[in-house]
Amino acid sequence: MALRLETYEEFIKSKHHKTITSGVIVHDISDFLYDFQADIVRWALRQGRAAIFADCGLGKTPMQLEWARIVHEYTKGNVLILAPLAVSQQTIREGVKFGIKVNYCRSQKEVCEGITITNYEMMEHFDPADFAGIVLDESSILKSYTGKYRNLLINNFKNTPYKLACTATPSPNDYMELGNHSEFIGTMTRTEMLSMFFVHDGGETQKWRIKGHAQEKFWEWVCSWAVMLKVPSDLGYDDNGFILPKLKIHDVKVAIDISEPTEGLLFRMPSDDLQGRHRERKLTIHDRINYAADIINKSDDAWVVWCNLNEESALLKKAIEGAVEIKGSDKREHKVKSMLDFPLGKIKVLVTKPKIAGFGMNWQHCHKVAFVGLSDSYEQFYQAIRRCWRFGQEKEVDCYIITAETEGAVVENIKRKERDATEMAKEMVKHMQVYNKQNLKKTVKNKTDYKTTTESSDMWTVYMGDCVTESLKIKDSSVHYSIFSPPFADLYCYSDSDRDMGNCKSGGEFFEHFRYLIKELFRVMMDGRLVSFHCMNLPTSKTREGYIGIRDFRGDLIRAFLDEGFIYHSEVCIWKSPVVAVTRTKALGLLHKQMTKDSSMSRQGIPDYLVTMRKPGENPEPVEGRLTYFCGDRDMFQRKGKLSIDIWQKYASPVWMDINPSRTLQKQSARHEKDEKHICPLQLDVIERGIQLWSNENDTVFSPFMGIGSEGHVALKMGRRFIGIELKESYYKQAVNNLRKAEIEDDGLFMANQESQHDCANIIGN
Repeated sequence: MALRLETYEEFIKSKHHKTITSGVIVHDISDFLYDFQADIVRWALRQGRAAIFADCGLGKTPMQLEWARIVHEYTKGNVLILAPLAVSQQTIREGVKFGIKVNYCRSQKEVCEGITITNYEMMEHFDPADFAGIVLDESSILKSYTGKYRNLLINNFKNTPYKLACTATPSPNDYMELGNHSEFIGTMTRTEMLSMFFVHDGGETQKWRIKGHAQEKFWEWVCSWAVMLKVPSDLGYDDNGFILPKLKIHDVKVAIDISEPTEGLLFRMPSDDLQGRHRERKLTIHDRINYAADIINKSDDAWVVWCNLNEESALLKKAIEGAVEIKGSDKREHKVKSMLDFPLGKIKVLVTKPKIAGFGMNWQHCHKVAFVGLSDSYEQFYQAIRRCWRFGQEKEVDCYIITAETEGAVVENIKRKERDATEMAKEMVKHMQVYNKQNLKKTVKNKTDYKTTTESSDMWTVYMGDCVTESLKIKDSSVHYSIFSPPFADLYCYSDSDRDMGNCKSGGEFFEHFRYLIKELFRVMMDGRLVSFHCMNLPTSKTREGYIGIRDFRGDLIRAFLDEGFIYHSEVCIWKSPVVAVTRTKALGLLHKQMTKDSSMSRQGIPDYLVTMRKPGENPEPVEGRLTYFCGDRDMFQRKGKLSIDIWQKYASPVWMDINPSRTLQKQSARHEKDEKHICPLQLDVIERGIQLWSNENDTVFSPFMGIGSEGHVALKMGRRFIGIELKESYYKQAVNNLRKAEIEDDGLFMANQESQHDCANIIGN
């Protein structure tokens, strides 16, 4: 049955409705905002989904309240603000000051019309579908790309029309946090960000660096959805009222008697590892606390005392007169009351940990800070000190960092990270000055859905566009062989287009979309000829599916092809190293420590598959299988008798152990750093075997998911013609470059027919 284009377009529109775009132009902003704050709010409203990285004291709370007020008035829908503990009540007080009503709720049943605020811990008690807007106060909670809240926030509010993420600054050189913010907002997934702008060196697959040529493009992209400022002048505004007082750091090294031996050492030495620092903190706890108590008890000022260990917190409370302790096990009511009473002057000395009260609170009344116990987290240190050292503070701030001589390089580590953070902030601000000064004044531009184009030569024709609609240009029963790697459902996302099959809300939506292509494949394939697709089964996670296991994606694909009339022809399992897999993914089931802990959760690695389906009917052009050269790891192939028989015995194996996983077009074509990298290009060995086995020279090979042109590159080298389709423009352009190179380069790999005069256009319809 011919594809009804109008039906397909209706389906695409239905996907669009599930990924709502937003944006509203507003001129009237409340006059309690400074000029720079008002312009940022207008910009964020125009974007609909945006991030504000504004340093402490620059007014994130009034900006997010005004943003939420306008979203509510414009959409007539509710807005939810998520904030750390005690920041909720502080925000409600700010709302009263600015004339904006904010309701604190702990569950969905308490929500009333307007703006609701709750703590992150209560998020699961709310229905995201009930809110037109979501605000993340202290959005650095997105920091960990595997964290509980990160995944819940991204998944739960994926379809919320209006989003605003607010934090003081991303972590130093932690580009993953920027990727998480982008993914939450809906601009680009973390995976796509890495593919576009980053590379990792050697075997350290968890350590990514931005490509040299991509520096400008990366920051330009960040500026398209985020604004960052350390002071208003970063965006061209007056700094009047926003100049920080002096910060005086007192680096106190408490003297320790190193003659006391420990762990078999004659003398105690400064620690050079985390375990050693923990040991020294416990051994020196009384020395540090006595020093802190001595200076604080002599002072009449308010103090914030930050610690790192429970024992430190308890001893500090006993040693300091009038100190109030906030610890993790305290009831919520005590934590909130203490944090709110402190700025009111009801508490003189507050003792707590940065992870408990280090985010969001405004304590400008206090200008004395002490750290009696310091972790290696610069973000916690920075946020903790900025509770007091922030815009609005009228006095110089004294910060005492009290450590023991034997604690090692903890302070130096913090200072190094501070330098990194400062450099990152300067880099971001530099680009904000270039782009955001203009962006803050711009009006919204309409975005086109997607664009199409085509390029060709005598041996190939490629289309940029939707693989379903572009395949309509191919004549019936004209393709001899098709090989490709489809999107792995929602495992990878290549673009934000609704036409991208990888951009689906669920596996069900993916297959609904994919079936439109299968119908077209059935139409364009010659009777009796084959379609091969590369795939793998997909791991599940507790966060997404609610359990750890494996999803039968391979089987789902086979059943989808069977439903559209194809015959299940064959399949081969492609071996993959579990050592490489566990290094890259840290999968629980592959970890040796999990096997020794509870092997009921241990499993084998997940292989690749090349599954081949056949269109019914008699093949009018038999394939003359001539195995005159071996495709694969030649070190694993040894000729014993007749060459063709020896090769066939390798190919006929149901498990291919000799596929080189690193031999991809990405490796070959990316000779220059600027070349586009494909997230998961199909291995050339696999493509070569498929084309060698199931097509003749001069046959037409078709790939509806062309990527950077791997299938086309091999097809041309092997004397076949090629048709390809690719939706993503950057991949398409790289594919065109790769196909042109394949035509003119002779690498001696294949016995290609150089005398072919067949024109690929012969099978292209009008």
